[in-house]
Amino acid sequence: MPRQVPVDRFEELIQAATAVFLEQGFRRTQMSDVAERLGTAKGTVYLYVESKEALFLQVLLHADRAAKIALPEKLPVPSPRPGEVLKFAGRRLAAQAALPSIAAALAKRSVRDLRAEVEGVVRELFRLLAVNRVGIKLLDRCAQDYPELAALWFGAGRSGVVRQLERYLEARIRQRKLPAVADVPFAARMVLETAALWAVHHHWDPAPQPLCEELAETAVVEFVTRALLGG
Repeated sequence: MPRQVPVDRFEELIQAATAVFLEQGFRRTQMSDVAERLGTAKGTVYLYVESKEALFLQVLLHADRAAKIALPEKLPVPSPRPGEVLKFAGRRLAAQAALPSIAAALAKRSVRDLRAEVEGVVRELFRLLAVNRVGIKLLDRCAQDYPELAALWFGAGRSGVVRQLERYLEARIRQRKLPAVADVPFAARMVLETAALWAVHHHWDPAPQPLCEELAETAVVEFVTRALLGG
């Protein structure tokens, strides 16, 4: 008779594994580390997933989802096929990296309210980062020791967002709507990193200050908008 596994234990496993991958990265994380965080034997983990790769893919699949994590129909979850983790990460990055407000802004023939437009771009960026913060932090942390993931993350992921911001800044500077800056790519990177600090990384600060999410968003939008408008 097959061994029964508790339904809620799978969600607890994903939460424990997420915390360990965030702390240690992909290569350093061992199944024994996850089992210890979960408070169980390593063999129990293998009742749910076949390998560390299978567990990592499940962590990515469920990152930032508000819904309760359901027990997979097939247990243990089989190891992913070669390249499957990278394909999933690529699809998720493609879905997360789009900033429609920039495309809409650049499609306009004229700018009626530049301040409102800039605020809209920065606000959309902040919210995009905030709702995907766990997935972003996972990719950012694990890319440090996972070369194939690093190429994807720093290429299609972070750099893709920076390039969109660059195009926006270049267009508005060329139209003399925004003041010129010393280096457009660097300015675009500063916009992204400022938003990322407070939308994502602040939540893993080892000595965090209590901060309301809405206030953080408002402060970042105000700060970056003033910087770009030159006042």
